Amino acid sequence: MSQNQFDKKSQAWSALFSEPMSDLVKRYTSSVFFDKRLWQADITGSLAHAEMLAAQGIINAEDHASIQKGMAQIWGEIESGAFEWKLDLEDVHLNIEARLTQLVGDAGKRLHTGRSRNDQVATDVRLWLRGEIDLIGELLVDLQKSLVDVAEANVEVILPGFTHLQVAQPVSFGHHMLAYVEMFSRDAERFAEVRRRTNRLPLGSAALAGTSYPLDRERVAKTLGMVDVNGSPAVCQNSLDAVSDRDFAIEFTSAASLTMVHISRMSEELIIWMSQNFGFIKIADRFTTGSSIMPQKKNPDVPELARGKTGRVVGHLMGLITLMKGQPLAYNKDNQEDKEPLFDTVDTLKDTLRIFSEMIGGQVNPATGKKEGGISVNAEAMERAALKGYATATDLADYLVKKGLPFRDAHETVAHAVKAAQSHGCDLSELPLNVLQEFNPSIEKDVYECLSLRGSLNARNILGGTAPAQVRAQVARHRARLV
Repeated sequence: MSQNQFDKKSQAWSALFSEPMSDLVKRYTSSVFFDKRLWQADITGSLAHAEMLAAQGIINAEDHASIQKGMAQIWGEIESGAFEWKLDLEDVHLNIEARLTQLVGDAGKRLHTGRSRNDQVATDVRLWLRGEIDLIGELLVDLQKSLVDVAEANVEVILPGFTHLQVAQPVSFGHHMLAYVEMFSRDAERFAEVRRRTNRLPLGSAALAGTSYPLDRERVAKTLGMVDVNGSPAVCQNSLDAVSDRDFAIEFTSAASLTMVHISRMSEELIIWMSQNFGFIKIADRFTTGSSIMPQKKNPDVPELARGKTGRVVGHLMGLITLMKGQPLAYNKDNQEDKEPLFDTVDTLKDTLRIFSEMIGGQVNPATGKKEGGISVNAEAMERAALKGYATATDLADYLVKKGLPFRDAHETVAHAVKAAQSHGCDLSELPLNVLQEFNPSIEKDVYECLSLRGSLNARNILGGTAPAQVRAQVARHRARLV
């Protein structure tokens, strides 16, 4: 290949080089076949940049119009699948720029005035991630609504509350479901914070030091909707930091990891509750699989896989942190490795949220407009389990405290009563009054209301408590919040 041929056919930066890049290095350094998903962000950012260049008189109106027309055609080609992505052009940015130049000539070459791929890719990733965060926020709302639906339908269902996986105290199953609503609402808050810091404009920082062209970076920020809570343009203030910062990607993956941890905790409970040893719930058949050898099996594959995928997302977080920890300023090629873990984290999280929302809350029947399916609750099995572990022992201690006994003394007294119930093979509520009075003579007939599961539940009528009245109030609060 002659030098002229090399210059025409190789990378945009090849004029300095005396030989073409080897095919092995092309494959090793190319990112186009995974970063092409940034194409919409790349075109959107380029159009905003071109509009600003024209407004500043850096390119003329004719070139600006040609760029707009060419980008519109490229958008259509990519959407239709007609666009040819080329390995030789390395990444999404050069592929689009090369096609633009092919379509509109020198105007396409002028588009890159005042910018570098360094600030271009940082802008593209931020724009793309901003949109994905918005989608994730909607999916988190859907999941919370599904959980609230289940909670509202099961306010009066009594579940054994556990600590150390030992029966502790009775709780409303609805209350238990709302605990996850609280977790996912905090996740939504975290993503909103990540979005705010992601939504800042690096473009105009060029390679690392800014540019000598009279760019209006704030104009571009406004055009792209990169503004703060007051509507003022949000622009990265240091060019070195702007092109090399990947904090926003790490922070996003951290928030995603926490969300997946919450999914994983819920998955663990669904798996336990579905087992024959508990039998608290059933998961719809479409979310389970069978066994290749044991025909009686229904396996909770979706919760199990989500539990496993949590490790995958947390692994991506560790990978991104490790990627950044040794990099000097400013941009380094290492940062090409930020995209695949970030993309996979987004895909994994969105898929998981979608499937869990449907698995828990069911699907909307188009004919009725109502949700059908979702998890089925076995209230009788839950209540039987709550009776096995002396779940109202604390209620007896509280009863004695109200009679004037110090709590530590009441605690010891109830421990003796539990021993007696164990020796009789019965629940505390089944001990005769005269036996209970042997432990403390102040115990009267009204103690049996305290010792019942329902009485224990109703007694915790305090903000954040498990009493049905409180659970219904929380359901109403969440419904108002999630509209």
